[in-house]
Amino acid sequence: MKLINYISLRLSAIAAVVLAFWSVFFYFAIIDEINDEVDDSLEDYAELVIRRALAGEPLPTASSGSNNQYYLHEVSADYAATHDHVRYEDRTVYIREKREFEPARVISYIYTTDDGRFFEVEVSVPTIDKADLKEAIFYWLLFLYVAILLGFVLLNLIAVKRSMRPLAVLLKWVDDYRLGRENRELDNPTYVTEFSKLNEAVVRSMKRNEEQYEQQKMFIGNASHEMQTPLAVCQNRIEMLLDDDNLTEQQMGELVKTLGTLGSLSRLNKSLLLLCKIENGQFTDVETVDVDVMTKRLLDDLKSVLKKRNIEVCMGNSEHWHVKMNPMLASTLVGNLLKNAFVHNVDGGRVVVNIGSHGMSVANTGEDGPLDKAKIFTRFYHTSGKKSSTGIGLSLVSAVCNLYSFNIDYRYENGMHTFEITEGKA
Repeated sequence: MKLINYISLRLSAIAAVVLAFWSVFFYFAIIDEINDEVDDSLEDYAELVIRRALAGEPLPTASSGSNNQYYLHEVSADYAATHDHVRYEDRTVYIREKREFEPARVISYIYTTDDGRFFEVEVSVPTIDKADLKEAIFYWLLFLYVAILLGFVLLNLIAVKRSMRPLAVLLKWVDDYRLGRENRELDNPTYVTEFSKLNEAVVRSMKRNEEQYEQQKMFIGNASHEMQTPLAVCQNRIEMLLDDDNLTEQQMGELVKTLGTLGSLSRLNKSLLLLCKIENGQFTDVETVDVDVMTKRLLDDLKSVLKKRNIEVCMGNSEHWHVKMNPMLASTLVGNLLKNAFVHNVDGGRVVVNIGSHGMSVANTGEDGPLDKAKIFTRFYHTSGKKSSTGIGLSLVSAVCNLYSFNIDYRYENGMHTFEITEGKA
């Protein structure tokens, strides 16, 4: 989830809780204010009735239509002793003039005459329907909440997004950054102290990574270059020893094994040296290469391997894919894809090659189940049972693709391991 959406969600949740509490307090405050005003009117009217009753004056009309109405009656001493002398309550009363029941606010007064008799007067006045009031408040608060939520969204789009722009610029710069390439300088001015410190920390980290990356490439390149000559000398000496007729069969067998090991080490060393040169951008010569023609030529060179292991090669779609790149790297790219399909295949298996106008794919039978997509392009990664391979082939393919901005993808479908390369979008 994006930070701006996360902030919006949190603010919306907080606003909902605050608004819920506020709506409850608002409702009770409104009801209290309404009751207070109505109660004042009821008290005045009840006192008027009691004064006239005690003074023996004519009483007001018992009912004034939809306005105040009262009911005066005598009560017992026990009733007066067990009830509050002043009571307020909400009740539904019958309005005779309207012939219907309506919600009303009622005050009950119990008073005593000079001769010790107890009377109760009940005065009622129509009031608002609190159920309707609750419903109205609920819908208006819901409307208010939606308006506030939309306001938060708008503020996020304008204020929060604008405030977080330095972070977005920094993330875009980090996402576009590539070690070992020419990268643009970070242009991210900001007045926010935290963002400024974050910019400085990221730039320092990238510089340290660049220094370590260059040191590693230099070490690999120098080590590979320096090792090539001693390896070649060792191979030549062993080959000379093999020409000695005085060696026993066991000694010759051990020398042959040693020669094979040196050959594998030499191939690995050459691959590392080539990989280092690719990453250093030392292949600057570029010309137009027809990948279709190159693939067919490499397949002809591998006929002996195919025949020995009974591997069937099918050329599916065969178009002329013309790319501008170094011819040696083009051969490395296609050759390692094909070798990977043969080395990791099974005897009697299949290899299917498809070449389009903007890319190619190589599919092969092999071990059941997909490979680890996160590791297959890393150096020295071996699938189970294939420890004899150098583990550099697909790393070379990936390095060439990165150099020319090709897209490379792996998938496992219908028992076939497929590697697809397509031209990147300009």
